[in-house]
Amino acid sequence: MQRTIPSSATASPAASSTPDLPEPGGLCAIHQPNFLPRLTTLAKLFAADYWIVLDDVQFTRRDYQHRARLANLDDSAGQQWLTVPTRLPSGRPTLIRDAVIDDPDLARRRTAGMLRQHYGASPHWPALAEALDPVLDAFDTGKTATVAETSNRVLLDLLGWKGQVLTSSRLPARPGRSVRLADLSAATGARAYLCGTGGMTYLDPAPFTVQNIAVASFRPPTTGIWSSGRRLSALWALATLGPDAVAARLRALTAHRGRLQMAAAPSSWRGTYHRTWPWPDFREAGVSPRVPVNTPSRVAAVSASAPAAVRLSDPQR
Repeated sequence: MQRTIPSSATASPAASSTPDLPEPGGLCAIHQPNFLPRLTTLAKLFAADYWIVLDDVQFTRRDYQHRARLANLDDSAGQQWLTVPTRLPSGRPTLIRDAVIDDPDLARRRTAGMLRQHYGASPHWPALAEALDPVLDAFDTGKTATVAETSNRVLLDLLGWKGQVLTSSRLPARPGRSVRLADLSAATGARAYLCGTGGMTYLDPAPFTVQNIAVASFRPPTTGIWSSGRRLSALWALATLGPDAVAARLRALTAHRGRLQMAAAPSSWRGTYHRTWPWPDFREAGVSPRVPVNTPSRVAAVSASAPAAVRLSDPQR
């Protein structure tokens, strides 16, 4: 599947061009652009065939849309927030795509300095610094969402993800939390929507059932590097283990995606299917061994558990 090139700006809802849609029948993840995303968020996007950037919903402060929790390289318990100072032109109703950075130059320098301070001693820092340079460049747009989206894109690229990125503001969808997610999934021809554990607490499966789209619950492991994966930016794991090792772990979670798609697909997409997943390799990957096939919700449990231009790779800084 062809990968899109990282954009320098969030797509406008008034864009007249139609986005290049992916091949139908894949796994779809829908998520707000998070700044230097957590490992679990990055793993969910990595597991999907395409990510729809949810940019036209309300910006939420005290969330991960403009901040990330960094951890000390040699002690993950030592943590510090890195925040992109953000101003909301329309107050609380401001949409994610409309949030702006307060003093982008200062924010860029501070971001570069804190990342180097936390991870500059890692043997993997040169590769990380080079990969993160486009994130620093994105501060020039003055848009918080562009910086956040770019941070996701470059990390997915670093890990070898081959999927496609689309933007919700350029796709047709009705209002309503679950209806909107179902419409966005349908617009891309998805056979299954990959939902995080937080989303499963409120998701109404009915709009997905009507459109013949399954809901797959993504639950990453909780041990090893995953024990802090819901809190820390993925940068800590990348700096500690290296991009290749982290990519190998993410690939292990998605190694059986073909079976996952079959199990998650609505009944009209498949023939007779057993209710259990007895495959030991699925259990090792953390996938729930039982999948209800004919439930009304058709939910498949998928477990996996100063200068204007400051660059991280600049050895003089």
